[in-house]
Amino acid sequence: MKHTLIIGASDNPARYSFLAAQKLKAKGHSVLLLGRRKGLAAGQEIHIQPLAWENIDTVTLYINPGIQTAYYDYIVSLKPKRVIFNPGTENREFENILIAKNIVPVEACTLVMLTTGQY
Repeated sequence: MKHTLIIGASDNPARYSFLAAQKLKAKGHSVLLLGRRKGLAAGQEIHIQPLAWENIDTVTLYINPGIQTAYYDYIVSLKPKRVIFNPGTENREFENILIAKNIVPVEACTLVMLTTGQY
């Protein structure tokens, strides 16, 4: 099974990463969560350390570009098909790194993609 990894996951129901986890699960997607604090979102554990997950199809980012630099190598090592840069996370430097590694960067909103059937 292919998974979606949410980086910047939160257990705060007001956060878009929380809403994305819920909506992904509701649409039948397998979700993995990585955040700054432990907690639960969509009934799943939020991990605070990057893990060597396999079969990552999509990484969806909810962290600002300044924080992303610490995750460049990690995300590339997961070999996802695409990385979604949600509003406020756009990062041309990282997008160029992804393109060089044959990973598709997508500047879009995960919630909108799910709502419109583009996910």
